[in-house]
Amino acid sequence: MLDSQYQQCVRCVMDTSDPDIVFHEDGTCNHCSDYLLKIYPLFEDPKKNERSRNLIDQIKSKGKGKNYDSVIGISGGVDSCYTVYYAKINGLNPLLVHLDNGWNTELAVQNIQIVAEKLELDLETVVLDWSEFREIQLAFLRSSIVDIEIPSDLAIPAALHQIAEKHGIKTILSGGNYSSEGILPLQWGYHVMKDMKLYRYIVRKFSKVQRKKTPGFGLWKEFYYKMIKGIKVYYPLNFIHYNKDEARLLLEKELGCRFPDRKHQESRYTGFWQSYIMPVKYGFDYRRATFSTQICSNQITREEALERLKALPYNPETIAREKHFICKKLQISTEEFDTILQQRPLTYKDFPNSKKRINFVYSVYRFLFPKR
Repeated sequence: MLDSQYQQCVRCVMDTSDPDIVFHEDGTCNHCSDYLLKIYPLFEDPKKNERSRNLIDQIKSKGKGKNYDSVIGISGGVDSCYTVYYAKINGLNPLLVHLDNGWNTELAVQNIQIVAEKLELDLETVVLDWSEFREIQLAFLRSSIVDIEIPSDLAIPAALHQIAEKHGIKTILSGGNYSSEGILPLQWGYHVMKDMKLYRYIVRKFSKVQRKKTPGFGLWKEFYYKMIKGIKVYYPLNFIHYNKDEARLLLEKELGCRFPDRKHQESRYTGFWQSYIMPVKYGFDYRRATFSTQICSNQITREEALERLKALPYNPETIAREKHFICKKLQISTEEFDTILQQRPLTYKDFPNSKKRINFVYSVYRFLFPKR
């Protein structure tokens, strides 16, 4: 039975499972309203093609005389693989970087190899120290915070910037995009804040390991790489018409890649977190954010999204086997895992964090360096 206070947006499919959602008088919510006001106009920008061309020319100019003109992180998913494809067909010569945190699916590994080989691009793989990283992941799992993927999400930009600095590369291209990721409640995805204060607190409190080998990426490292080393991150998929389904079909046809139906399934841990842990423990169905973004960007209809949401976010026939695999790899019992699932669900608000400081620094940066 639904809570008497339950409400769902009449335009997208976000609902009161996001505790911070705000509804307007007409029944629409702040998420889709903000998207349509601030992000959707970017898709209709008449100078979009010109800006895309200028970005490519700028990257080529910065990379002139070097072995590589950019770094691209590749996970084996659609967004990152298409970013590599887009860079290649536009004459760029990126260095591909993959962060192996121990959770790759075979399909993801195959896609990475296919893209690198067929597009004739060099690939560097950063392999995390599993014994240390496993303890860090366990700390986040035991902390009961919803953002159990913070260790990976901060290790990735750290690795990309380190390799860019090593090779003297000034440009990092990311597959992140507004077309499929423009809506994400902060209590579902605090990893976007790159909060090392919260990261260090959880590792200290819920583990005995000292983080020495696993890279992190906080506010001050971002400042160092951006302002001191001059390394900039760009999101080229925001400069073009990007439709994830169309991109998937193209990559499958042109390169022979194969992709799962659900988002972020290139990592068994991420897939398990989003499809099972988030909805079962926290009541957050990550698909709502993805579908709402696609609704606002005219990729699917609200009716299609509501129909897809009728199905469980996970496969009940395989979830027991997947849980066993996760527990065995983390070296915990299924009984401990089930106990963790029963703990009170927490978000970043329940831990010491630097959100106010980070917001202040970003606001000052945007004031001093407004986008043109």
